[in-house]
Amino acid sequence: MRGFIWLSGLWLGLLAQAAMADEGGFWEDARANLDLRNYWLYSDYRHDRQREQNYRREWAQGFTARFSSGYTPGLVGLGVDAHGFVGLRLDSGRGTAGTGLLPLDSDGRAEPDYSSAGAALKLRLGDTRLLVGEMEVETPVFDTADKRLQAEYARGWLLDSQALPSLRLVAGQFDAFKNQDQSSGHGDFQGYGASTAGRSLRLAGVETRGDQPLGAAVYVGELSDTWRQYYFNLHGLHPLAGDATHFSWDANLYRTLDSGNARAGAIATTAASLMLKLRHGIQVFSLGYQKIHGDTPFDFVGGDSIYLANSIKYADFNGPGEQSWQARYDLDLSRLWDGLSFMGRYVRGSHIDGSHAPEGGAYNPFDADLERYVPAQGNGGRHWERDLTLAYKAPGGALKDLSVELSYVTHRGNAAQGNDDLDRVYLIVQYPFDLLPR
Repeated sequence: MRGFIWLSGLWLGLLAQAAMADEGGFWEDARANLDLRNYWLYSDYRHDRQREQNYRREWAQGFTARFSSGYTPGLVGLGVDAHGFVGLRLDSGRGTAGTGLLPLDSDGRAEPDYSSAGAALKLRLGDTRLLVGEMEVETPVFDTADKRLQAEYARGWLLDSQALPSLRLVAGQFDAFKNQDQSSGHGDFQGYGASTAGRSLRLAGVETRGDQPLGAAVYVGELSDTWRQYYFNLHGLHPLAGDATHFSWDANLYRTLDSGNARAGAIATTAASLMLKLRHGIQVFSLGYQKIHGDTPFDFVGGDSIYLANSIKYADFNGPGEQSWQARYDLDLSRLWDGLSFMGRYVRGSHIDGSHAPEGGAYNPFDADLERYVPAQGNGGRHWERDLTLAYKAPGGALKDLSVELSYVTHRGNAAQGNDDLDRVYLIVQYPFDLLPR
């Protein structure tokens, strides 16, 4: 906590000096906000496999402050993005810890509090921006997540250009990572078998932007000595009856091949998905299909680095050979209560076969106790997940933008598919404050 206060004071001092020295847009275009997030998470593990914890339950309060400056005048503008975070334990015990909301001590108990801070220097030349430092990243081949109390962060550089009409060009490299329940940026993101520990990640891509009836994206990412991953996207929006009814679709394709020293083992995986949506008035009907080709799962690092249709609340439906279907229904309940909405979806996956994963790789390691190779997933795996969410966001008044989300997740499957059987409840209350109102 003392470290957070010291870092916050240092950054505020630097920002104040820059603001006073700047007569351009550094301060005039600056934005600052404080996000309050109250998070309760309960997981009930409902299966016959013996485990140390039958359930996990934690309640925590998070405070995230963000500052984004404008740019100094001149040919090359200079600015800074900074963030600070404090997380407080409200309820958690040794037998119920481990939800990902709070870090754990050496005895397996949740820490009473934790904090972090970071910043990125940014430069602007026309419509091209370069960020260097610690930041959130959002691309299909590497995407930090914001699913728990604290957002994930990556350290490195990111070039983002919109200099070409209707196109966005992106390139970057990252060599350190901060997980959602960590205070330092020296951790790593864990995938299903791969890890960013001691490695770097590079990416580049191009995508269309703006309101167009047809859009596309192409990206490539490389996790050093592990894999090279290619991503392709096509999406479209087609009005059917004015603004009240329209049809949209989103197709995604990943191709992952091992590279360098192949530290996760041999990989040759193709993952594809298609999501169809029909919006009519206050309702949206969606149907999704997803298929994984290969002997290893579609793996990724970073909590949201999977843009496949059936990657949902708990399961990603990305097992080797897996195919899955999704049915989803969204309903705008604003006529009942302004700002209220409902979502329900069901995904079923089958045909999982991890028994052919390369021996000695991350997905079929050698077990010294059993004296044999044990694949992470077996043959004949199948599972399903059902998500129900009721959400409210205040549309105006004194509590404008206050949001409340209540979600209930159920997941069931056989032993070959690898995930836990569970019932999970999320209750998230979030309230953002604008610290620099305009």
